Amino acid sequence: MLTGNKGEWSEIYVFLKLLADGRLNAADSNLNILPDVYYPIIKILRQESGILREYIVDQQIKIIDGSNGSELFNLNVSEFVNRSIDLFAKLRNSEGRSFQFEDIEEFLSSIDVNSLTAVSTDKSDINIIVHDLSTGLKPKLGFSIKSMLGGSSTLFNPGNTTNFIFEIIGMGELNFMEINEIVSEPKITNRISKFKSMGFNLKFVNIQSSTLQLNLQLIDGSLPEILAELLLLRYASFGSPVLSVLLAQLTEINPLNFDLSMGHPFYEYKVKNFLTDSALGMTPATTWTGKYDATGGIIIVKSDGELVCYHIYNRNEFQTYLLNNTKLEQASTSRYNFGELYQDNGRFFIKLNLQIRFKAVK
Repeated sequence: MLTGNKGEWSEIYVFLKLLADGRLNAADSNLNILPDVYYPIIKILRQESGILREYIVDQQIKIIDGSNGSELFNLNVSEFVNRSIDLFAKLRNSEGRSFQFEDIEEFLSSIDVNSLTAVSTDKSDINIIVHDLSTGLKPKLGFSIKSMLGGSSTLFNPGNTTNFIFEIIGMGELNFMEINEIVSEPKITNRISKFKSMGFNLKFVNIQSSTLQLNLQLIDGSLPEILAELLLLRYASFGSPVLSVLLAQLTEINPLNFDLSMGHPFYEYKVKNFLTDSALGMTPATTWTGKYDATGGIIIVKSDGELVCYHIYNRNEFQTYLLNNTKLEQASTSRYNFGELYQDNGRFFIKLNLQIRFKAVK
């Protein structure tokens, strides 16, 4: 039986609904459909266990053997309309962490879909050939899928690789073990508040992972320092974790002393580029070359079941959406070994972890 959470089943939902609709709608920065910007779907490519199938959108849905181009069978579009409606209702009404939908699985098996996720070596969850009405081209585009039907998706995944190291500097005695005994929430903020009240402060040293440090410097040389300053705002105060709020505070403080006299949005521009690269291919533990894996962008499954996409062609809306709908999330301190003071060669340090998650939908 196929078993998966709402995010995993959402990939199947996108597959079924795109074949049912025959088009992929673009969105503005607030997830509203842009009626005049859409991409007619020619086919969806899906590979499982070395077998490639092409699902061609025509008057019927034709299933093609990708190895030789022969038509295996075809179905009425209404089959995909009905199945997508049924699956959405099931996902909306289901509670728990994982689900099995026997009738949906039987239909999927009949069209040679035998797993919830297609085979991919990159961040693409679905590969589509569309008719680009603006250029007349028919490109193959890979999209990552983010669903609002389950828990909030992660944009930038945490790990030991995403720990930022700060030195604790100041004069006087610092009993770091006593400070680590502070466990009242928010414990990291309370620990930082405690030693700052004693006259100590934080200075960014480097990122624990040299790969991530270099990835960020490739995007922009100032990014490690900018993200470190955002982490300090997130953890060193009792304020909002919302990224757009933190970024506004950072711009006002201007810790990197950019010349803002002409209105250049230095911080916003650089952070938006970081979010874009994270959404389309950059991961913390792998060397980033600037080549996008999700060459189309991202597809959002909205809470009402509608699908919208952000394509690299409408980059401004895409970047504004990413900035306005993300927050700095606190990952597990024990799993990723951060949030406690430690001593190294007579100097004191603390690690703060970077994780970025989409905000919950109200």
